[in-house]
Amino acid sequence: MKLPLYILKRHMAPFFGSFLFLMSVFVLQFVMKFMDQLVGKGLSGSVIAELMLLNLAWMMVLAVPMAVLVATLMAFGAMAAANEVTAMKAGGMSLYRMMFPAALAAMLITWLMIEFNNKVLPEANHRSKTLTMDIRRKKPTLTLVPGLFNQDMPGYSMLVRKTFEESNALEGVTIYNHSDPNKNTLITAQRGTLSFSGDYRKLVMDLYDGEIHEVDHTKPSMYRTIRFERQRITTVSEGFDFERSAVNQFSRGDRELSSAEMRYMVDSLNGLSADVQKRIADYAVGLQEKLFTGSITPQTPASEFWRNVEQYTSMGSQLTFLRNNIDSEVSNIEYQQKQVREFQVEIHKKYSIPVACFVFILVGAPLGVMARRGGFGIAASLSLGFFLLYWSSLIGGEKLADRHVIEPWFGMWAANIVIGLLGFVLTYKVAKENIELNFDWWRRFVPQRFRKGTMR
Repeated sequence: MKLPLYILKRHMAPFFGSFLFLMSVFVLQFVMKFMDQLVGKGLSGSVIAELMLLNLAWMMVLAVPMAVLVATLMAFGAMAAANEVTAMKAGGMSLYRMMFPAALAAMLITWLMIEFNNKVLPEANHRSKTLTMDIRRKKPTLTLVPGLFNQDMPGYSMLVRKTFEESNALEGVTIYNHSDPNKNTLITAQRGTLSFSGDYRKLVMDLYDGEIHEVDHTKPSMYRTIRFERQRITTVSEGFDFERSAVNQFSRGDRELSSAEMRYMVDSLNGLSADVQKRIADYAVGLQEKLFTGSITPQTPASEFWRNVEQYTSMGSQLTFLRNNIDSEVSNIEYQQKQVREFQVEIHKKYSIPVACFVFILVGAPLGVMARRGGFGIAASLSLGFFLLYWSSLIGGEKLADRHVIEPWFGMWAANIVIGLLGFVLTYKVAKENIELNFDWWRRFVPQRFRKGTMR
């Protein structure tokens, strides 16, 4: 009983140390990426702190599996370097029994992370999104980066040269209006303001001292220029998501739902797809009936001839109507199936990432024994390599699954399967033989005088 507790104790310090280190790295990355958009915008420190706190949820999802891998490598590496693994083997304790306490702890962490992913993470993501939208509602110019085009407004692309922290004023405004495919419209203004309507459903742009240049594709020879002192443009604010700020009224994306809620959405979408398929079949039957109803032959009586001609005259518009309905329903079912696959990918992801904690035990323990060193540098290097492999496979699998190239379950579980099989092979090899990784190859790249004990 003492040896399993001792092995777990060996894991605790590296686990918590690496977890805090990784969380610090993620927090620093968040600060570097978003602080320039938040500081100086008139926001209180408590709001910024709340936003950072809510974003800690997704950071934990990434940090915990990697911390498990680092802790396993360091613990077993330190025990192997101190010949404790050899002593345990001499006492009749196999590598499998040494890994058993860590595997049990990993299974507990896996279960906790699954609960976290389904209960805490969706709510944290949703509250973070809502808070971000509230911040943007208070400061509509928050999403505008001077010198870069902004595509958030539906039907418009806007470029501004300068924004002001203390107000919603703009300078050097250029707007491309592509809401009408038959026209090219360019709007320029020396200055302007950006605000919302009273219900926050409309985005209002007041522009001053500018010009409107318009070309109609149906009449290419006509070019119109309008100079104005003041021009107001109003558009819906859905691109900025300023419509609602109540948490329970805000629409949720796939990363803001639990697996049970997404399964319900998948069932509902599949039911809608079945209804759409039935409508497509009905339209197809109607199309066939229209194509093969009525005919005109040389023996057609005169009394029926003109009636059939009128029928054929109206048939063209009816066929066009049926074809357009079929095309619309096909696009509808394609969109629904795309949503279904995105939900399925996210469902599998909520389980595959926590299970990686257990998979990393399988590969980390034998690698730690083979390395025979408990240093943080080697453990961090091996962990980073495996985690980059795992994470790139996960991202690639998600992209391929969303594009219907592979099945969602395979895209999310392929990395676990490959690394898990590698872990089983390494565990079996190390349990049967005394295998050691040699890290002395790097000495070839270090000058003789800088090597340990030879520096002059």
